This record gives sequence, C-alpha cells and structure tokens, in this order.
Amino acid sequence: KFWSFFIKRAMGKCGKNVMIKPSTSVFKGVENFYFEGDLRLARYAVIYSTRAKVIIGKKVDIAPNLKIITGNHRIDKVGYFMFDGNYDKRPEDDKDVIIEGDAWLGINVTILSGVTVGRGSVISAGAVVTKSCPPYSILVGVPAKVLKYRFTIEQILEHEKSLYSKNERLTKEQLILFRK
Repeated sequence: KFWSFFIKRAMGKCGKNVMIKPSTSVFKGVENFYFEGDLRLARYAVIYSTRAKVIIGKKVDIAPNLKIITGNHRIDKVGYFMFDGNYDKRPEDDKDVIIEGDAWLGINVTILSGVTVGRGSVISAGAVVTKSCPPYSILVGVPAKVLKYRFTIEQILEHEKSLYSKNERLTKEQLILFRK
C-alpha cells in the first residue's frame, strides 16, 4: 500500500478503486498510465510505457503476469546495434495500448504496442495480443485470435442498455462493423 500511494500519484490519471501491486510488479513510464477506476491488477505485472499511453477503462480484472509494452526498437537502421536503443525513434515506434472497460485478462497475457482491447472482451491465459480486437470478443492463442463472441449482437445491445447511458452505448451498426 505504501508504494501504491506514490505510483498512483505519479500516473497521468488514476481513478477510484485501483488495486495495483508495485512491490511485485515493474512499472516504467507511470506518467503515461491512465487508469479509469475499478481495476484489479494482480501481482507480477510488467508495464513499460515509453512515449505512448497505457489506458485502462473501468471494471477491468487482470490476472497475474500481465505484460504490456507500448514501444518497439528500430530494426531498420544500417550501422547501428539494435541494443543501442532509442536512436532516431519515430512516432510509429511507440503506440498507445488501450484496454476498454468490462474486460477480463487471464494469467500470462501479453499485449503489444498499438493494441486496443474492445470493451467486454476476455483474453485467455497465455495469449499474446498483437492486433486490436472487437468488443465482447474472446481471444485465445499466440498470436491471439477471436475464438468467439461473448454475446450475440442483440444480447450486447440489451447488456449495454442495462449498464451504460445512451450516449455511451455501442450501436448495432458499430457492432456489425467491428465483426467484419
């Protein structure tokens, strides 16, 4: 709890009911962390943020050993060792990672630069997420792929109606587009 107090104050944003375990986790670039609230981030998380943001919405449950990396090394420079790091980093080398609300991430999940995890999604244990996923999807594997959806589109609309205000809800048209 002692270290949590200081880490949370250093974040770009930290909402209410955010549970983190900094004594057993590794956080780099906490000023780029934007945690909305009602978040449980279990032990042994590794979150590295370079210039990009890590944004986590409300009501997210994350099991142990999460890994999030927002940046990449340049591998295209002749005459430089990749190990030497941040030479001439470009904006496209660092991309935000967004985990929308109502998500559940299993143990040993890795999320790479530029990924958005859609609202209501579930990511299975051990998955490596290299591409964004649609709302209410269930992802499995390495690299992670959509196995199925938690609900039908009609069920999602009902679910959203009971949980979100009208201006926050996803529309039928949006959900159809996401699934293409």
